[in-house]
Amino acid sequence: MNKIWTIVSIASIAILLWIDPGNIVAHMNNAAAGTVSLMIRLLPLYAVWMGMMGIAERSGLTEKLARLLRPSIKFLFGEVDERTSRFLSINMSANILGIGSAATPAGISAIACMDKGGEVATDAMIMLTVLNSVGMQLIPSATIISLRQAFDSAAPFDIIIPTLIATVIPLIFSVAAVKILQAKVKR
Repeated sequence: MNKIWTIVSIASIAILLWIDPGNIVAHMNNAAAGTVSLMIRLLPLYAVWMGMMGIAERSGLTEKLARLLRPSIKFLFGEVDERTSRFLSINMSANILGIGSAATPAGISAIACMDKGGEVATDAMIMLTVLNSVGMQLIPSATIISLRQAFDSAAPFDIIIPTLIATVIPLIFSVAAVKILQAKVKR
């Protein structure tokens, strides 16, 4: 991955030098300033949601949520231990709330718990990867709504219905596809 990143970076700089050599430093500075500005705008959002997730974990809410999501977790992932179930419930609830970035650490921890040292991903690992790739959200992305508010959108919440449609349909099809393929492989 480092090699790919290096190649893309060098190619980008070479193309910029060829197209507009006089402004290469200005373009690089503008890109860096834009990145920092975006990070500053997103910082409060992430601070609030990560704090909420921390409070939920310390208060025992994640344990209750794990029990509530246990039937879904069992259907999607099969039998998993309690620790993996907790990480899966945190991952799923953060994704459902539209805060995928907060879901990432729990997803990585769940994969680590499911990894038994084999060279092939388990069915549960595949399902988790598919669910996170599809972006299962019942509440549209809080990040996108926050970005729309930060950039003074006239209607930042107008994405709710289209996001629900764009989330639920692929979620149903992807879960069905994984379940069908897993059943065929086991035969």
